[in-house]
Amino acid sequence: MLLDTASLYFRAYFGVPDSVKAPDGTPVNAVRGLLDFIDRLVKDHRPAHLVACMDADWRPQWRVELIPSYKAHRVAEEHEGGPDEEEVPDTLSPQVPVIEAVLDALGIARVGVAGYEADDVIGTFTARAEGPVDIVTGDRDLYQLVDDARDVRVLYPLKGVGTLQVTDESLLREKYGVDGSGYADLALLRGDPSDGLPGVAGVGEKTAAKLLAEFGDLAGILAAVDDPRARLTPTQRKRLTEAKPYLAVAPKVVRVAGDVPLPDVDTALPHAPRDAAALEKLAVRWGLGGSLQRLLTTLAQ
Repeated sequence: MLLDTASLYFRAYFGVPDSVKAPDGTPVNAVRGLLDFIDRLVKDHRPAHLVACMDADWRPQWRVELIPSYKAHRVAEEHEGGPDEEEVPDTLSPQVPVIEAVLDALGIARVGVAGYEADDVIGTFTARAEGPVDIVTGDRDLYQLVDDARDVRVLYPLKGVGTLQVTDESLLREKYGVDGSGYADLALLRGDPSDGLPGVAGVGEKTAAKLLAEFGDLAGILAAVDDPRARLTPTQRKRLTEAKPYLAVAPKVVRVAGDVPLPDVDTALPHAPRDAAALEKLAVRWGLGGSLQRLLTTLAQ
């Protein structure tokens, strides 16, 4: 089981009231909410391995060089020679180091790699996996990894993590008209304002799905643009021609990397804390109470 950790703690932050506080009054709603999420996921799905995948760089420079607008509207502060700072709610930022410390003390593998997003870490773990994989994320971009033949699914939270949409290829075909491998092409054609991806003008989700059904994949669509006999409307041909510079670079930006240099980590689900003393200090300092106790009980079982 691979967790898109930031996606989940953002959901926890907005789903759990900020009246949930540490003894000193600091909000810990994202920390406790994430622990509750993990508890529920482990209870319901019993993974043998669990990795909390992190954004070591939420806006990698190699993606920005290809599409400068990539996530540009979410930059709070630019940093020369290092990752830009993402706009994050004031009371969430201080909770992230606490989340990291708690995961480390529990012994839950936590992996982020410099120059890559959590999506890329997830993509690489998925590519290397020899058994079934469940990816837990509120980010539809990761639908591109869904693969029935390899038993790779996305568990997409609809409400908390108690109600998860189990996303397999039949659901993707029903909702979007594509399978997992076609989802990245669909996403880059329609664009995504939340990620600063312009897409092709006039091509929404339905048109993108029709083009992919007709021509197979992005390469097939681009071949059709150059083929006067291909069944494209004049407007579609014009817009796709104008979008060629974008379409030349978008696949590298939209598709998750599968070759991230992952560290050597023990991904086995822990049954007891790695550092019980550190965990106890964190529990007292941040008032983690029942959220942490429930997770420890679940792990022990």
